[in-house]
Amino acid sequence: MSAPKPTDSPQSGPWPRRLKQGPVRMIAPEEVPTWIVHEDDRLLVLNKPGDVVCHPSKAGPWSSLVGAAREYAHLAASHLIFRLDRETSGVVVLAKDAEMASRLQKAMQHRLVRKTYLAILTGDVPAPVTVDQPLGDDEASPVFVKSAVRPDGQPSVTHFTPLSSAGGYTLARVKTESGRKHQIRAHAQWLGHSLVGDKIYGPDARLFIEFIENGWSEALAAQLILPRQALHCAEIDLTPAGVEKIFHAALPADMNDFCTAHGLTVPSDFAAKN
Repeated sequence: MSAPKPTDSPQSGPWPRRLKQGPVRMIAPEEVPTWIVHEDDRLLVLNKPGDVVCHPSKAGPWSSLVGAAREYAHLAASHLIFRLDRETSGVVVLAKDAEMASRLQKAMQHRLVRKTYLAILTGDVPAPVTVDQPLGDDEASPVFVKSAVRPDGQPSVTHFTPLSSAGGYTLARVKTESGRKHQIRAHAQWLGHSLVGDKIYGPDARLFIEFIENGWSEALAAQLILPRQALHCAEIDLTPAGVEKIFHAALPADMNDFCTAHGLTVPSDFAAKN
């Protein structure tokens, strides 16, 4: 993809326009054990909540999933195999040693690790659909991290399979063939079925700026409905990478409650176990 060309905006100045990301949520030490999906001598698999950042920040180890995991497991380093956006919940895999980290990161690069997401989309998606559209930087957006479909972008393929539709919403299973920034969210917007609660790829990217500057409000709730984007990594299959494990994380309470309130049926294999 060609290098981005600066564009002027009377609102934000030359592209790229960087914005503050808002305060990070501090993690209590007692929370980490409740997130554990699997732990052994080489792997720590966690079910990340939808308000926790993955990468370390300046606020110390308890401000990120990686830092908290390292403190919990008393490790000199913990290796994040892949990241989830702050507001995306679900399965995250960390390696406890460099050899396992290298092995799994190479598997990720070769697209051997299979991930399954659940998303609540706006509108009725009547049948499975594949979006095969290149993605690159959205230079017209007031939010510098935003991606968009553009002809000079990187090849990106996303498969959306509706599981249940009701009340103007669709619960979908989502799988990707590439790992571009914000791929699912950008492709969902291009499809015309943005994720519920998506501040950047929803009705107006300026809602993200409003949230960063002023926090969650009744006005934002009226447009976004959920306080975070309705995206959850429900399954990670490491068997093609030589690790005989498939890790699952049931639909979290906020998304499950939304489904219940709007008549969406959650398949039993993704439902929380009582």
